[in-house]
Amino acid sequence: MPDLTPSIRTALRSSTLLALVLGFGLAVAPAPPAQAFGAPESFADLAEQISPSVVNITTSALIAAPADGMPMVPEGSPFEDFFDDFNDRGGQGPQRSEALGSGFVISEDGFIVTNNHVIEGADEITIEFFSGKKLPAKLVGTDPKTDIAVLKVEAEQPLPFVTFGNSDLMRVGDWVMAMGNPLGQGFSVSAGIVSARGRELSGSYDDFIQTDAAINRGNSGGPLFNMDGQVIGVNTSILSPTGGSIGIGFSMSSNVVTKVVDQLKEFGETRRGWLGVRIQDVTPDVAEAMGLAEAAGALVTDVPEGPALDAGLVAGDVITRFDGQPVSDAGDLTRRVADAPIGEAVPVIIQREGRTETLQVTLGRREEAEAATLPASAPAPEAPREMETLGLTLAPLDDDMRDRLGLDASTEGLMIMSVDQASEAFTKGLREGDLITEAGQQKVVRLQDLEDKIAEAKAAGRESILLLIRRGGDPRFVALSIE
Repeated sequence: MPDLTPSIRTALRSSTLLALVLGFGLAVAPAPPAQAFGAPESFADLAEQISPSVVNITTSALIAAPADGMPMVPEGSPFEDFFDDFNDRGGQGPQRSEALGSGFVISEDGFIVTNNHVIEGADEITIEFFSGKKLPAKLVGTDPKTDIAVLKVEAEQPLPFVTFGNSDLMRVGDWVMAMGNPLGQGFSVSAGIVSARGRELSGSYDDFIQTDAAINRGNSGGPLFNMDGQVIGVNTSILSPTGGSIGIGFSMSSNVVTKVVDQLKEFGETRRGWLGVRIQDVTPDVAEAMGLAEAAGALVTDVPEGPALDAGLVAGDVITRFDGQPVSDAGDLTRRVADAPIGEAVPVIIQREGRTETLQVTLGRREEAEAATLPASAPAPEAPREMETLGLTLAPLDDDMRDRLGLDASTEGLMIMSVDQASEAFTKGLREGDLITEAGQQKVVRLQDLEDKIAEAKAAGRESILLLIRRGGDPRFVALSIE
């Protein structure tokens, strides 16, 4: 079977984790809070019940090779690891390569769920059922953001299938079971427990269940079951220094997958809600600097043109509830907005300058509103007027700086000329070339503006001051101590 590691490694590169191929575990239906159950005497009945719905997936792609015989494939493709195989063959011109993965049937008329990276780049997809029967599959739709794909086969008879369960009911310690095609060995079952919930690896919509059920290369796209035989996750990746299972596997939760699958079946693509804000988590130091009662919600750092701007949201607002549900952090808000209906007004409750407001926001569609990322700013040029405070050397933004950095003529703020590497500012990621546009949620244009805001914060008994930092097109709030 193909080594799918490159796809996972690419997906997790920003997290500095060595993520290899996908794997998955089984999840048990949660026990009543007052009771505790031992390990099942056997998983045999459950395995027998669900096996007919789990499938092996073989994908095939035609790989073009240059004159020297080295195949050319996109970086991160599941076929990338077959370079050596092609070289050993010494062939010239295009050659065909195969890769393996897993999946599961979700309807009697032949819809199948797997991982996007299992079928990405393939021009032929073959489904092998537990009975040994094989059928060609066509691609219905994919969602790279959650690494989910939906396939369809045409069968003469209704197919055995499994249903999705509620992943939110799973608790750490619940039993789970994984099925798939590990290392090309064919249908295989492993069992373990839910090790952690709500894991985020690298995606905006990540909600992974972590399990210690053994999963390896080839398990990608296979189901993670609870003890009722319901799918509560799609096995997606493992963390391993060796490429084999060390008991740290990740499965995308079913409550994320079901929404994606429904949209792919209906439209062939995803249709996610779009609020039109840039946000960050409310950390304890940010909450203290803003005078908030708790470190919860999503802090708005920027409001470009879009639904949020039209509804009146501004940078510095803290979104605490969305469409009637509390917002715990930025990731929570991102997922809630994605699931909300496009074109309909939803209530958004915010905290602004110590008071609560409710705004009505009519959501747009994210796929239509993806904006190009602005280039990061270059190191700031020298300036004659400077001030040192909070571990920073600052200078007012002038026309020469704007020209050098490609900033709009209306852009104002204080440019960071240098950062003391021993300072809290450096630890929190501030760097030369960053622009401070607000302090204490008020605009700063002159050095004196910042000094005044620091003095006001001290007079109010604050231990820190909230700064709005802009680096290229990426704004974020940072709280720095003023003691």
